Amino acid sequence: MPRLAATPDQIRATVLAMLTEAGDAAPPTAARFRRVVSVRKLRDRLGGGDPATLSRTLNAIEAEVVRAGLADLALPELPAEIAEAMRALWQAAVAVQLDDVVRLRREAQQTAEAAQAARAEAELRVELLREELSEVRAQLAARDTALAEASAALAAASARADAQAARRGELETALATVQERVMTDERAHAEAIATVQARYEALSKQLLQETAHQRDAVRAERAQLASQLKFAERRIAALEEERGRLDAELASERAARQTAAGEASALKAVTASQRAQLDELMRATLAVAPPPSKTRVPRSTDKPAGKRTVKS
Repeated sequence: MPRLAATPDQIRATVLAMLTEAGDAAPPTAARFRRVVSVRKLRDRLGGGDPATLSRTLNAIEAEVVRAGLADLALPELPAEIAEAMRALWQAAVAVQLDDVVRLRREAQQTAEAAQAARAEAELRVELLREELSEVRAQLAARDTALAEASAALAAASARADAQAARRGELETALATVQERVMTDERAHAEAIATVQARYEALSKQLLQETAHQRDAVRAERAQLASQLKFAERRIAALEEERGRLDAELASERAARQTAAGEASALKAVTASQRAQLDELMRATLAVAPPPSKTRVPRSTDKPAGKRTVKS
């Protein structure tokens, strides 16, 4: 036999009983109401029923309970004693919940103060982080600038590398040409050295022959010079003897000349003495003789003759 559908009053009483069993101290919110009471839970509690009807009735009860609260709701079809007991129980539960609310409010205030301090500290940290962010942005800008400069330098270096690679190719080509030229020059140099070596050997043989001839000629000339040297030595000895004799004659001549010079000096001294005596005699004679007449007496020529005689 199918179960009869529940009336709206039964549904209302069941919902209120479920809320009371959940122990809510304050009027529940919509979210709390949906967590405690749902169509599935209500249908299981009633033992069946139309889900659409239950959903419409539950929406109406939810709007009433959330808007007005359970304290103002009337409990239909309950005796007055039971309703009063339930109301007292509800008020006691509300008082206990109020104490919990005060405690929770105090804790919430402490938490808010701690959160405020944490917020101030967080703001300071945010300010520091902003400054650090500004510095980091400046560093990033400088790094971007350096990166741009490095990119430009890299591009320039790449261009230089390409130019150097092209230059290296040209230099390698020139090096190959120079190496080929050097090899040609080395072959020519080797041939020239061989030619010079052969010529040197021929000239060496010729030089040895000429040296032998010159050695023989030098020996002959040395023998001739030795004989001439001996003759010259004898001639020098004779000349030395002649020079010694001439030196002796020159010494004797010098001695004779010195003797003649001494005699001439003595003769000059005697002549000077005689001249002085003659002058004194003439002065004495003139002092004793009468005054001379106006007629000039010619001077005697004996004195010059005497002088010439003495001088000769």
